[in-house]
Amino acid sequence: MDYYSSGRRHQAPLVNFNPFTPDSLLIQSATQQRNNRKRAHWNDSFGEDMEASDGVGEEEVLPPSKRITMMESNMTSRYASEFHELEKIGCGEFGAVFKCVKRLDGCTYAIKRSKKPLAGSVDEQNALREVYAHAVLGLHPHVVQYYSAWAEDDHMLIQNEYCNGGTLSDVITENYRRLHYLSELELKDLLLQVTRGLKYIHSTSLVHMDIKPSNIFISRKSVASFEECDEEEDDGLTTSVVYKIGDLGHVTRVNNPQVEEGDSRYLANEILQEDYSNLTKADIFALALTVVSASGAEPLPTNGDKWHEIRQGKLPAIPQVLSPEFLSLLKLMIHPDPARRPSTSDLIKHPVLLTTSRMCAVQLRVVLKAKDFKIALLQKELEKAQMDKAAAEEKEKGLSTDRILTRSTVQSNPRTSRLIGKKMNRSVSLTIY
Repeated sequence: MDYYSSGRRHQAPLVNFNPFTPDSLLIQSATQQRNNRKRAHWNDSFGEDMEASDGVGEEEVLPPSKRITMMESNMTSRYASEFHELEKIGCGEFGAVFKCVKRLDGCTYAIKRSKKPLAGSVDEQNALREVYAHAVLGLHPHVVQYYSAWAEDDHMLIQNEYCNGGTLSDVITENYRRLHYLSELELKDLLLQVTRGLKYIHSTSLVHMDIKPSNIFISRKSVASFEECDEEEDDGLTTSVVYKIGDLGHVTRVNNPQVEEGDSRYLANEILQEDYSNLTKADIFALALTVVSASGAEPLPTNGDKWHEIRQGKLPAIPQVLSPEFLSLLKLMIHPDPARRPSTSDLIKHPVLLTTSRMCAVQLRVVLKAKDFKIALLQKELEKAQMDKAAAEEKEKGLSTDRILTRSTVQSNPRTSRLIGKKMNRSVSLTIY
């Protein structure tokens, strides 16, 4: 059928196709389009005397003839009109990141702006890939939240959640300067939280492909304000440090992937060999080296003999004593055979991390118990204050009643009035000249 031959059909406004859209949604969309075509054909066959609810006036919307580009999306400065820029908080290969307050809601966001014009360039595809991935992924406590994206002056701008703790890379740099490292418990907590974020990403048939410290963002929150996770994570977030996966510019699908190689320091060897049969395990490999970097190890090599030694399953030197069980887990995560590496589900259920999870749950219960005790004390103080207030009001009410009764008695009995003042001392005024 020639979609352009019928007067009832028209060309839709240009719109991009999101390659990361789940297949189930694509099937639903295709089914809806078929139903629309059938309804339009049925309407044509049976005349124009139908009610609007039966489909009259419904027009078939065609797929766009071409993709909308950055240049075609230009508009007046939304960034300047909607946001107040506070400071520049980061700069990377893609562009700069600014801390901004949205004028309408007064909330703080992170706005990422591309460094150079993108239209028609390779960088445009990477920028769109990040937007596509963010748009498909829903809310998860360990993935940076996405709000909006737009093109302006041929540059891509992405509005994301602002993470007040910076990145894990910032923490590692500061710790390295101070010769201070994350403890084993903190490293396990890091591993557990990022694994949960990766598990969610992998559950949508996507892979991150660029897990590294600079792409792990930190949000510092009070212990009690944790978000609920799924049943497998029912102990929730138990520390004040929440790790979130961000920078989705290298995300691709597990099936029919289009792989853009990430940072060579965290790149699994099979990706370099263009073996994409086990992409989720490449994320596991990179996550292990991210934890190793946070443990205080020397900066990872970009190539050379040490680079190959790591790809052969040898952990870099770690300047602190870690338990053999934890080291074994990290070593398993960088196994040369990706099939031998644990999945995200395996990691979450691993005894080493389960122990950490239980310990954190105990800590949370202690904190909550202390808060409950404090609330109980405050409740008692409130009740006492209310009782004191009620007693004072009752006393004041009683005094007022006595004054009224006394005044009434005096007025009704003049003799009583004389008696009241009979024994009172009279005042005497003497004037001496």
